[in-house]
Amino acid sequence: MRYGFVIDHRKCIGCHACTVACKSENEVPLGVFRTWVKYTEKGTFPDTRRFFTVERCNHCDNAPCIEICPTKALYRRPDGIVDFDPSRCIGCKSCMQACPYDAIYIDPFTNTAAKCNYCAHRVDQNLLPACVVVCPTKAIIAGDIDDPTSEIHRIISRENVSVRKPEQGTQPKLFYIGADDASLTPEALSWDNAYLWGEIRQDDRPTEAKQADELLVGPGDTKVVYDVHHPKPWGWRVATYLWTKGIASGALLVAAILLLFGWAGDRNTFDIAAPLLGMIFIAATAVFLITDLKRPERFWFLLAKPNPTSWLVWGGYILGLFGAVAFLWLGAALLDLDGVQNVLMALSIPLAAASAGYTAFLFAQAEGRDSWQSPMLLPHLLVQAGVAGAAILLIGGGLLGADDGDLRVLAGVLAGAVVLSAALLLMEYSVPHVNAHVRKTIALITHGPYRSTLLGGVLLLGTLVPLALVALMFMAGSVALLGALAGLAALAGLWVYERMWVSAGQDVPLS
Repeated sequence: MRYGFVIDHRKCIGCHACTVACKSENEVPLGVFRTWVKYTEKGTFPDTRRFFTVERCNHCDNAPCIEICPTKALYRRPDGIVDFDPSRCIGCKSCMQACPYDAIYIDPFTNTAAKCNYCAHRVDQNLLPACVVVCPTKAIIAGDIDDPTSEIHRIISRENVSVRKPEQGTQPKLFYIGADDASLTPEALSWDNAYLWGEIRQDDRPTEAKQADELLVGPGDTKVVYDVHHPKPWGWRVATYLWTKGIASGALLVAAILLLFGWAGDRNTFDIAAPLLGMIFIAATAVFLITDLKRPERFWFLLAKPNPTSWLVWGGYILGLFGAVAFLWLGAALLDLDGVQNVLMALSIPLAAASAGYTAFLFAQAEGRDSWQSPMLLPHLLVQAGVAGAAILLIGGGLLGADDGDLRVLAGVLAGAVVLSAALLLMEYSVPHVNAHVRKTIALITHGPYRSTLLGGVLLLGTLVPLALVALMFMAGSVALLGALAGLAALAGLWVYERMWVSAGQDVPLS
């Protein structure tokens, strides 16, 4: 048994009755939607035509929202309905990033995620979903796709049906008949700063995207005149979490490698400050992660009700182990247990790499954001940890009076990591991309509203300034001051990049 929907767009009149019925039946608050009707117009006046596209959860057989949900709040019922348990939701918003269809929102009253659940409470009473009952033209058909006697099975068998984003591999169970191909493909559409009945509200679409309409133009002549977009799920806290996590993991990674291979030896900087900084910034990482939750009081559900397929869960375990090893390293250093410290430093290298790099697998599960699926994300995160670790140790070493030799070693590590990071960025943003979603995201960064941020914050502040200061370190006498300034510039540029990357990745509409 697999329940699904068919939307017959040959019959849809765009009356929004399904939207109203859904809101009434499920008490959906104002400003968020479980189902809605998108209006698109095609052609040039007077030869134009309007199309209606009913959008909602696709109840996918291979639902990425289920895989990424860290507490199993999203689950598939035996009848194929993808349902939701709000009592388990921590409000991490990862499901919103995983859904390629923009079908999930945060309920402003419960602060938990919500979406179309096929009116499961009605289905359990042998009733049809509310949207099906209210549709005046019978444009919405619901039923068991696997039942050969059902109407929906017969329709899918004989009609030419389409699904949204089949390339995502989600195996959606929402089928369209007679839908305009462009209306099903967000990248093929163009947006203006105004909709059919007025200007777009500031919170209905990302500000950055609104300012870059020339970059949100589709290849055809189809324009969106009414649609729904839920706000960006992740903001500055997630960007800062990436930043603090990079500093924490990088401090241990750089210090452990330099100590174990005999390339540095200042006790205060490498034996004590490095693990202490790792503990401080990993604690800050936890704070940003927890405060970004819509239900932060439930953060312990990650341990009590974990979903083993979610990289949010594995990330929590990795960060916990990282903090423990940093604490033990600091204790061994303070107690002069050199043998124990060497073992802990050896353990910290793969653990720090895991702490820096697990986010690549987490963002890969966010299948709705194609720009985050880059195979270069993992090496870039590791290189960024090298930048952050060398930078923070340069600052700490200068304050703690490390000798010039150790500071120059750190400066060399910083310069190498900065150059490698810039090379990876150049590769990412200059090579051709087949995916239209990725192309539009990169265009927003390189030619749109983020261009000044990329040039001024990332390339100038985060790349050229640190490299210039490092060069001066090898020629001037004020090594500590120049090293600290280089470290501060590199860290500032890294934060600017994380903020830009997280924000731009959510700008291209999913519906």
